[in-house]
Amino acid sequence: MVADEPPERQLRVMPWWLVLVGLLVAAALGWLVLGLLLTEADRASQADTRATLRIDAIRTGLTVVAGTGGGLALLLAARRQWIAERAQRHQERVAARDQAHRDRVQAHAEAVAEAAQRQQDRQAGAAEHDAAERRLTELYTRAVELLGNDSAAVRLGGLHALERLGQDNPGQRPTIAAVLCAYLRMPAPDGETRETEVRRTAQRALTGHLRADDAAHWPELTLDLTGATLVDFDASGCTLVDANFTAAAFTGTTTFAGATARGRLLLGAASFGDVTFEGLAADGEVMLDGARVGGLASFDGTAFAGGLSCQRVSFAGPTSFRRATFGQPTSFDATRFADTTTFQESVFDGALSMEHTEFGASADFHSVRFRHMVAFRWTVFGAEALFDGARFTDAANFGRAWFHSMASFRDAQFSQQPYVDQARAVVDLGHRWPAGTVVQRFDDEWLLLVDR
Repeated sequence: MVADEPPERQLRVMPWWLVLVGLLVAAALGWLVLGLLLTEADRASQADTRATLRIDAIRTGLTVVAGTGGGLALLLAARRQWIAERAQRHQERVAARDQAHRDRVQAHAEAVAEAAQRQQDRQAGAAEHDAAERRLTELYTRAVELLGNDSAAVRLGGLHALERLGQDNPGQRPTIAAVLCAYLRMPAPDGETRETEVRRTAQRALTGHLRADDAAHWPELTLDLTGATLVDFDASGCTLVDANFTAAAFTGTTTFAGATARGRLLLGAASFGDVTFEGLAADGEVMLDGARVGGLASFDGTAFAGGLSCQRVSFAGPTSFRRATFGQPTSFDATRFADTTTFQESVFDGALSMEHTEFGASADFHSVRFRHMVAFRWTVFGAEALFDGARFTDAANFGRAWFHSMASFRDAQFSQQPYVDQARAVVDLGHRWPAGTVVQRFDDEWLLLVDR
């Protein structure tokens, strides 16, 4: 773009009379000089001298006229040169303005073409996106229709179609996972064995994409399986994000072994057959309140960094929490362990509450580390209560607990004398109480423990 230039002054045309005046001035000047010189020449006394001087006077007058005319010619030539230079500059400015205008026109044309191309690309992209969305909607609708078919084989086809759709389209994965969860939450038809296989397939379609080490991993999926009926549910190695299994019915063998729970893991009021949580790592709270376990339950090596709430739970079979770690306050209040239970070598970094908890068989707390306060008040030990080698870093309260068999605290370490107010123990010569415990005879069958 050419910078703004000052406006040119208008060029005036030289009038013809100005040239005539110049010529007349030159002639008049020459005539005047000639007259003066001739007058001086006429004053000479000698005729030959006078003639010579007159000739010189005439020559000088002509020279003045010629010189004056030459000066005028030089002025005219200078003016022509100035006019030519000015015309040249004018032509250059006009050419520059024309070029700048052409450049602006070209740039504008290119900008218009580029904008038109962008608009065309946007329209093409929008059309392609709309076509893809319509195609996805058609595939999704068709797969859901198959899932609602009366035939189990067709429903299986619908499940595979949904899974394939989610694998090819990451943006559809949360919706597809929600559909699969909704299907599992629906009541299962009574007595239809083929439906069990359909549900197993739906479960595998979910859990198969929750394993981070798998190429088919679908990250950040959340599961809402509230009240679902799950058969041999296998979430081993899965990453569960805010998973909700509240009131779910787990039949067969259920496993969460090696799983990672991010956020809360809700299993309240759920029912299990055999279940294993071995190696589970949970950074949020795990809720098992009101759950029922009809068979074996294993929590060996679990890491409850966010705490465990296990209140009013019923464990009918053998239960194991070997080498488990509890990072936050943990509660087993009002929970019933009907079979043998072990917490060997577990670590409670937070407070532990087992008030009104009932152990129907032996309870093994061998080498457990209690790093915060512990409450076993009103706890019922139906068989052996073994705390051999346990370490109590903070207060321990066994007030009003009932020991129906041998209680052993051999080599147990207490930072302070445990509270045992009104705890009762069956008469048994095998008891090994903490040092300093006061034991009184209550009657023929029971002993009474009192604080000093």
